[in-house]
Amino acid sequence: MSVPILPTISTFFIVLSAVLVAIGWTQIRRRKIESHKKTMLAAGVSALLFFIIYISRTVFIGNTSFGGPDNLKIFYTVFLIFHIFLATVGAVFGLVSIWTGLKDVQPRHRKIGPVTSIIWFFTAITGVMVYLLLYVFYKGGETVSVFRAILGY
Repeated sequence: MSVPILPTISTFFIVLSAVLVAIGWTQIRRRKIESHKKTMLAAGVSALLFFIIYISRTVFIGNTSFGGPDNLKIFYTVFLIFHIFLATVGAVFGLVSIWTGLKDVQPRHRKIGPVTSIIWFFTAITGVMVYLLLYVFYKGGETVSVFRAILGY
């Protein structure tokens, strides 16, 4: 089995970001504030690296459409849209969490941080599932523009 290098690398970075968020969560529960800040910034950088690779690939190469059975295509599409929604919400929450943490707006940071973490864990899990569905469980379909890959036309 052969998997494409850029999607594999970008998926690695999204998983790494989730692992770093989990480590950061543990650090703050142990009151290791400076370690928590550094770990969460590393998680943010990891997520940003994912995004840069994903956008670059989308712009220059295109996206891979679902190559599995036609009767699963609608389920994959709904799942993908759910993942994209989670990733978008998670990214916005992530930026706000990082900003409030760096600016020492503790009441807001303490409220939004745990919510952001949970959203990000689900984003990473669904992202890995999209990767597995596109490149491991089924052979990827045609590489096409993002709109055609998501919507099927």
